[in-house]
Amino acid sequence: MSLLSRIAAAPISWGVCEVPGWGFQLTPERVLGEMRELGVVATEFGPEGFLPVSPSDKAAILADAGLKAVGGFVPIVLHDAGSDPVPVIEAELDSFLAAGASRLVLSADTGQVGYDSRPTLSEPEWKTLLTNLDRLVQTAAARGVVASIHPHVGTMIESSADVERVLSGSRIGLCLDTGHLLIGGTDPVALANNNAARITHVHLKDVRRDLAEKVQRKELSYTDGVGLGMYTPLGTGDIDIATIVRSLEAAGYAGYYVLEQDTILTENPAEGQGPFADVRTSIDFIAGLATP
Repeated sequence: MSLLSRIAAAPISWGVCEVPGWGFQLTPERVLGEMRELGVVATEFGPEGFLPVSPSDKAAILADAGLKAVGGFVPIVLHDAGSDPVPVIEAELDSFLAAGASRLVLSADTGQVGYDSRPTLSEPEWKTLLTNLDRLVQTAAARGVVASIHPHVGTMIESSADVERVLSGSRIGLCLDTGHLLIGGTDPVALANNNAARITHVHLKDVRRDLAEKVQRKELSYTDGVGLGMYTPLGTGDIDIATIVRSLEAAGYAGYYVLEQDTILTENPAEGQGPFADVRTSIDFIAGLATP
């Protein structure tokens, strides 16, 4: 498929997030409608509660909006030996199959609320986490879904050392989230170039490096960084998105590029403004890369 036919969206670009008190939450009708108006062909599900709980209802609302389902971001505790993630993920996969989605994007949840702090794992907890990653790869694959792990600020897999430990200690694929990798200390350009075979899903974010570095130094919380506009439309920040996309395409990546510009809304934006305008800028940027 062409590059343009693999551009997808995510509700977080419209400020829809699983963190309590994150900001003004737009309705599914508004978000999905604007996606289609922008020409987006597919979307991730968004957080729990955004779309209907029933797998058939979830599939129906996306079909009615004219959108394909990519899959979804599922935060889950993976390091607790007393908590089995498999039954939870099996239940989640019912919605994936009903909607025809093929990508399960896991994040190693801390068990705390939000993304502003995280505990340190012991060696036994790391072993449990890595074992669970491989178990969930099998669980998803048995139902025709590809699982990936999403390095994410404020989760148990955040830093470059965490990413390397996952690469060497498990066989799960990576969700290359350009923004979270940069903030966590991993060069997303180098990772895309050196580990293309492990990348099974992509979240494209552009980032203001000045704010990202303040988050890295703990001068700003992650939430405050997002609120100040740490994420920007593609092509307007400090990540070399063009090189990443070209590198992945040359390596044979054939999956979706999910446009994600995490944002916190303080009010209901006017029609055609706010997230709509930002996502349009990102789509135009990707379209430029697809032009010979």
